[in-house]
Amino acid sequence: MPADRSPRQPDSRTPRPRHPEPAPGPWGPRDESELDRTISYRFPRPPGREAHTVRLPAWGEQEEIGFSTVAEPPPSASAPAPGGRRGARGWILALVAAVLVGVVGGGGVWAASKLSGGGTQPQDVLPASAIAYVRLDLDPSADQKLALFGIARRFSATRGAFAGDDPREALVNALGKDGTGLAKVDYARDVEPWLGDRVGLAVLPSADGGDPVGAIAVQVRDEAAARAGIARLGLRDGKGGLAFRDGYAVIAPSQKLADQYVTAAPLSGEPRFAGDLQALGEPGVLSFWADVEKAVEAAYPRRDGAEPLFDRVKGMRFAGALRFSGDYAELAGITRGGKTAPGRPEPVRVGELPATTIAAASFSGLGDLLREQWPSIEQAANGAGGGPYAETLDAARQYGLSLPDDLVTLLGRNLTLALDEKGLDGPRPAFGAVLTTDAGKAQDVVDRMKAFLGGGQGAADLATASGDGRFVLATTPEYAAALGGGGALAESETFRLAVPDAGNATYAVYADLDRLEKLYLSGAGDAERRDLEKLRAVGLSGTSGEAGSSFTLRVVFG
Repeated sequence: MPADRSPRQPDSRTPRPRHPEPAPGPWGPRDESELDRTISYRFPRPPGREAHTVRLPAWGEQEEIGFSTVAEPPPSASAPAPGGRRGARGWILALVAAVLVGVVGGGGVWAASKLSGGGTQPQDVLPASAIAYVRLDLDPSADQKLALFGIARRFSATRGAFAGDDPREALVNALGKDGTGLAKVDYARDVEPWLGDRVGLAVLPSADGGDPVGAIAVQVRDEAAARAGIARLGLRDGKGGLAFRDGYAVIAPSQKLADQYVTAAPLSGEPRFAGDLQALGEPGVLSFWADVEKAVEAAYPRRDGAEPLFDRVKGMRFAGALRFSGDYAELAGITRGGKTAPGRPEPVRVGELPATTIAAASFSGLGDLLREQWPSIEQAANGAGGGPYAETLDAARQYGLSLPDDLVTLLGRNLTLALDEKGLDGPRPAFGAVLTTDAGKAQDVVDRMKAFLGGGQGAADLATASGDGRFVLATTPEYAAALGGGGALAESETFRLAVPDAGNATYAVYADLDRLEKLYLSGAGDAERRDLEKLRAVGLSGTSGEAGSSFTLRVVFG
């Protein structure tokens, strides 16, 4: 998967015929009315079943690969004010869990089927008034499917699970053994005829101002079969409501709410939601979105003592996705809106560490953040329950620190911590810190700490170096010199995979597991050891600034 977050665009150089010659196989173009092209489990249906709820591409037509359901809002659309009550939703949660487990419990036949990823998404049928939304897609874009299955087959815990024919059956049966209420469900009769590949869960405000309510959208292949199957799962005798929209069963706490939700303006047409998902990029297998301001309002309906929090999250949203590449799994997220500090911290310099670095953490702007938050810290220390804060501040003052100024100096504009492979097995590992700060002031702070320790162990044994606007602390003089001289960690392929766009990140954390594994492999069994050896590196990086923030968490596989 490319490192950039921009949505995929069609390649204008590639012709896109609408009716190519059909590939040889057991069915032909005349079978299109009997074949569901947006579902992974594609086979002709026996006569007599109900027609599909949406028109699907004809046999042989190309399908759109990816995510194209983030639409501009319609010219005029308004969502009815939902009302609701708490109801029996246990079986709904069980169904969500069943589909969720399918991400790592799929089948080989499922992977080999048509890699479409197109069609209607849950956000196209759930209301625009959602406070939060989670989407799970077992039929994502082709590159996501192939990467997910390639990674899963590397590990003993998931390799065998990817050899079945229909992951949904295994999941429903497994959940039936866990006391979820599905023990009496017959998969072939009650689930298989109608269950699709996508599910979405929305948290929505209640009409009476009470607790938010939930609504779930499950992709279906046959409305009549879905209605009967869902009733057998527990939605009957007034327990919740069911309505259908564009190939999805929408389930709500009451029939009134279900009917409202399927006629409301869709979430995909809400401008802020659409913009956030566009900024997020590839939605992967699992994606989520939340209106943080609305969520805080729901948590604090009377705003008791939460005014500062309301001010900070005004207009804030959060979006994220779990996605895969051939080399890594990635959890990515963004925030937009809310109160942010002016300006943008400088980029981290973690890529300038020595190439022998096996673990590092770098953060920009901590000094400014500490100074900004210091009044709140002192208030917390002096308030009720502030004992731990007060003890920490007293301990810092015992080291001869003038607060907050000395701490701001040590944190500086950037703070980078590093652990080197050299000396890792020895009595004194090579560990150090690189501070982008006023080197003279930092040296004074360290000298005062050394004087306080009086020649004992700890800070008194630390080596220091300075130059080029940086101050270095390290466990040995040799490592202090190495950190001060810069390095070529940024040229490492492993580092570049784990920490994408490190040159623009304002914080980054990195661990080279290939070179750290000797610290933890000795106690592992044979199978566990083989799995652990496939973990190559882990990295967390991101940005923060006036326009919002972003993060990327990656696990890289070898």
